[in-house]
Amino acid sequence: MRLKHLIAGAAMAAFATIAQAAEFKPAVVFDMGGKFDKSFNEGVWNGIKKFMDETGVEVMEFEVTNETQREQAMRRMVQRGATVVLGVGFAQADAIDKVAADNPDVNFAIIDVFWLDQPNLRQYQFKEHEGSYLVGVAAALTSQTSKVGFVGGMDIPLIRKFACGYVQGAKAAKPGTEVIQNMTGTTPAAWNDPAKGAELTQSQIDRGADVIYQAAGGTGLGVIRAAADAGKLSIGVDSNQNGLAPGSVLTSMLKRVDVAAYDTMKDAMDGDFSTGVVSLGLAEDGVDWALDENNQALITDDVKAAVEAAKAGIISGDIQVHNYESDSTCPF
Repeated sequence: MRLKHLIAGAAMAAFATIAQAAEFKPAVVFDMGGKFDKSFNEGVWNGIKKFMDETGVEVMEFEVTNETQREQAMRRMVQRGATVVLGVGFAQADAIDKVAADNPDVNFAIIDVFWLDQPNLRQYQFKEHEGSYLVGVAAALTSQTSKVGFVGGMDIPLIRKFACGYVQGAKAAKPGTEVIQNMTGTTPAAWNDPAKGAELTQSQIDRGADVIYQAAGGTGLGVIRAAADAGKLSIGVDSNQNGLAPGSVLTSMLKRVDVAAYDTMKDAMDGDFSTGVVSLGLAEDGVDWALDENNQALITDDVKAAVEAAKAGIISGDIQVHNYESDSTCPF
């Protein structure tokens, strides 16, 4: 009799688990550039794929191709029964704010937003300035000309935040370093213009820059190609882009949006979904720099030691990296 009860209990527990899985329907809305953009969206996709591979749960997805689709896509996901919806990028803020307000029983999360106020919304904020400081150190100490470059995508405070951290790190590592900066544009098209990225890179090289950091989404692919073609170095962003031009990408500033995506889905599935702002920097392994077989020959022991010392200093609080978004200035 006891065995029967144990078997029945196990069967009920298994049924409950299956029922819970059946009720859980996750969704993600990628932003413009597509999930295989080799950068920001693809980082999110890596986290989503890891979740699906580990759990066997399918994640509904949509790739935005124009601005009007963001809200429509989120509402469609909810209509299809989504229990958690992840929005990719600050441009989806208005859309997710409206849809979350209209669907209080659904969980929502968004990356690169921290100013919304919905009780069913998790917001991920990254300390990109900290990771950018590290690659600034690497750039300045590797440069042979004491001139390095930065190519941003859309000219917004978030990208100025990358640039300012980079400038601070470069000048701290090697006083007198000149940082040449260009933004690609002022509209969302700036994220997907590799030709413009290549053009800006060549212009900076012509002015003496020999290491160029890009924070420009798909546009950054043009930066990497142009630098490699000219025999100069680039720095990748978001995902590990060292392998896109092995031996020509000095390093990549890792922004662990894959972790944010994975955690969103896993927490929601496990019933551990929390709302509010989640801030991820060096101390939380939310940003970092990339060192692997594709760039290890470019990173000298001295550069590696300097970058790791800067990382330890930021985590301990001995080094304070200025956040452009805090006051819209870069004092370096």
